[in-house]
Amino acid sequence: MSVNRHQLHLLVLPEDKANRQIANGFLLEPSLNSRAIQVLSFAGGWGDVIQEFLHDYVPTMRKYPQTMIALLIDFDDKKPDFLNYKDRLNYIKGQIPDDLKEKVFVLGSRTSPEKLRSNMKKSFESIGESLAKDCAENTNKTWGHDLLKHNEEELKRMILSVKPFLFD
Repeated sequence: MSVNRHQLHLLVLPEDKANRQIANGFLLEPSLNSRAIQVLSFAGGWGDVIQEFLHDYVPTMRKYPQTMIALLIDFDDKKPDFLNYKDRLNYIKGQIPDDLKEKVFVLGSRTSPEKLRSNMKKSFESIGESLAKDCAENTNKTWGHDLLKHNEEELKRMILSVKPFLFD
């Protein structure tokens, strides 16, 4: 479903098929305003997410100021220090134009969606649905998972911006 560009709405740009399946699961939450969110085709890699965002969606966001976007990526963090995600997050945030920073959110699994699926013993769609339920009910059951809790600050910022129009 496409959104009304003249109303507040959220676009979701997933890195890969797994992230897109998680985003599609998010759409299954009954209290979600499905007319205010659109999951886009996956980009192919986190670098491709950045390029597609800069090339296609920065102009769109400037033309339609009601647009917000979530960049859904894998942080691909590896042992032993598990700090690589901060470098990737800072790099991506550094690519976002200053005039759009408040409307762009970067979220994702600390390692990979496949590892998250294995740890949670749920399908990608079920994970997405659980994440949406957390947002709708102001809980942290799924977002608090070890592979997702690093999203806390970005999630807080996003909820303040999108929850009023995204959930009934």
